[in-house]
Amino acid sequence: MLNIIVTSIFVENQDKALNFYTKTLGFVKKHDVPTGEHRWITVVTPGQENGTELLLEPNEHPAAKDYQQKLFSDGIPVTMFGVEDIEEEYKRLVEKGVQFTMSPTEMGGITIAVFDDTCGNLIQIMQQ
Repeated sequence: MLNIIVTSIFVENQDKALNFYTKTLGFVKKHDVPTGEHRWITVVTPGQENGTELLLEPNEHPAAKDYQQKLFSDGIPVTMFGVEDIEEEYKRLVEKGVQFTMSPTEMGGITIAVFDDTCGNLIQIMQQ
């Protein structure tokens, strides 16, 4: 059976992304390894250090940059994170200065919200 161990998102600046994903969102840095000009930086959910890693991958390749910019301009989130209480998480993130493009909105049994990660991406949070 296959397991998802790492998934990635493109970021405009790895240092800025690491700061946002750890200090603002609350993920935990798992790896920060030099790989030439850039670094292999992954974060994980607190308490799930052996769980799926999110790679903060530089968007240096023109196709990656175009892909990221097009999704952002079209308002399409690049990934989704689950939350237990979306209203509480929304409030916590707003208090930390996170800019939402969609406040919590119920859609057929789930509630979603979308925010700007300051690194070129829109991220969706969801409560089931």
